[in-house]
Amino acid sequence: MVADRVSSIVTQRHVRHVDPVLATHATGLVAEVYRQVAEEMRLVIPPAMLHSPSPEVLAAYWALIREPLMPPGRAGRLVKEAVAAAVAVASTCPYCTDMHTVGLYELSGERDAEAIGGDHLGEITDARLRQIVAWARGAHRDGGPPLPPGIAAAERAELIGVVVGFHYLSRMVNVFLTGSLLPPRLSPRSRRRLKRGLSYVMKPSVRGDHPAGRANGLLPPAPPRPDLAWAGDSPVLADAVARAFGVFELAGERSLDVAVRRLVLDRLDDWAGEDTGLSTGWCEDLVGELPPAPRAAARLALLTALASHQVTDRAVEEFRRHHPGDRRLIDATAWASAAAAARVGARHNGAVRADTA
Repeated sequence: MVADRVSSIVTQRHVRHVDPVLATHATGLVAEVYRQVAEEMRLVIPPAMLHSPSPEVLAAYWALIREPLMPPGRAGRLVKEAVAAAVAVASTCPYCTDMHTVGLYELSGERDAEAIGGDHLGEITDARLRQIVAWARGAHRDGGPPLPPGIAAAERAELIGVVVGFHYLSRMVNVFLTGSLLPPRLSPRSRRRLKRGLSYVMKPSVRGDHPAGRANGLLPPAPPRPDLAWAGDSPVLADAVARAFGVFELAGERSLDVAVRRLVLDRLDDWAGEDTGLSTGWCEDLVGELPPAPRAAARLALLTALASHQVTDRAVEEFRRHHPGDRRLIDATAWASAAAAARVGARHNGAVRADTA
């Protein structure tokens, strides 16, 4: 009961644009996912609750995040949390950066956690971890730094899975959650003190037993996809990502016109991982000739996929004017986030065998 009340308070403070299902009112698939999240995370966290207006997408989010990150697998939780934090930095997602550096306070200590969160990778103590974090920081770019030698195939699949999952999640968090997990206007010393306290609370989650495959059964089976071939050396993970991306595709089909999805995918085909810059003029150039309803949808989807930290309240309101309902908003942004994340993963398909030989 206390956890439910805490969850409700945190969610009301952090979630924007949608009315999430509170844990005390959840039924059906939402209740099933919330139960797993609460058992493994100690409460139903805001990144889960923001997805709740679309139950299938909520389950897909949980499978895509849980299965690469939480079972220790070959890579271990410390390395996976470091990769998640590095992706959050790369995606300009302060909320996710705070969340995963808090986990690192428990797993690796304050020094490495702050080095990763502050994007000072040269200060990471362990050389192998430093190389893996540098790879994760640039994994969305063509020609980014390589993983260190000696990474086994199953471990590589897990690490790419964390990268893909958090390129998805950071986009959704940038759109729907407030800017930071921690209270604003804290001094650096106070932030570190609060992180140390939160890391103690998170200890059962980051050091707990999380068997692989638990989330898979929440989703219908789905065939493998060529762009997800990076997961093939970890069968349980491959099954999870196939099921999750199958759900995201259906969400896109019911929320966005074919022409809008095609516009986003064509732009992603030309994306080499570069930052789009401070201006959103590139987006306006692409959508300017469209009628009002598809223009609003294409603007939101393009910004979510390629510059999620630049999604404004106005862009969301314009989408909702033509496409009402929380579920449609979640479906559209989840599809766009997943499309970008899938592109990031596909960059690592061809090098899997060569790098591990």
